[in-house]
Amino acid sequence: MIVVSLLLHRLYKFEVYKKLMIPEDILLAYGATFRKYKKGQCIFFEGDAPLFFYQLAEGSVRMVNVFNDNKEFIQGLFEKGESFGEPVLFTNSPYPATAIANEDTIVLKMAKENFMCMLHGHAEVLFELTICLAQRLYMKSTLAKEISWGKPHHRVVTLLQMLKNKSGSLQPKQFKIELSRQRIADMLGLRVETVIRTMKKMEEDGAIEIKNGKAYL
Repeated sequence: MIVVSLLLHRLYKFEVYKKLMIPEDILLAYGATFRKYKKGQCIFFEGDAPLFFYQLAEGSVRMVNVFNDNKEFIQGLFEKGESFGEPVLFTNSPYPATAIANEDTIVLKMAKENFMCMLHGHAEVLFELTICLAQRLYMKSTLAKEISWGKPHHRVVTLLQMLKNKSGSLQPKQFKIELSRQRIADMLGLRVETVIRTMKKMEEDGAIEIKNGKAYL
């Protein structure tokens, strides 16, 4: 319990994640359109050329690498108001992962050329985007370091606390972990059975609370 508490305290010092949410009226003014995607539908595939900017109006999306056995490694999770897949718009590189709708989802989709024009015309949006991308890079680098050497328990604690920080939740046992145990395993490269055992141990240690099958940190 002492080890878990110290780790949570250290991770809690991470700055609260700042979401980028470009006002819809600005996006629409530059030619963005609403597109609907069904649960499980791919928005773009790994290796595709980056031709559009995407921002979530409703629903959620995961970016994953899919292997030959159909197992996924989750690179990122994105919720309402967040954009995704932007870095390659600046490098003109192919997408490094596939974007899949986690649920029925509505996305604002804008041509790359219009996106660049929007940034030239709205310095405040460019500034906010820069902060957002820097925070994502920081969080991803930190998570990569933590899970590259850590034991399963350490990896799970790190991921859950970072998700809580991203949500902006401050109160203990109030952040609802929406991810399934399988999704957590896919993000950390662990077996789902390992995640289940780890979270059970965290519950016993008082680090999380489980109510009606949902975990709260």
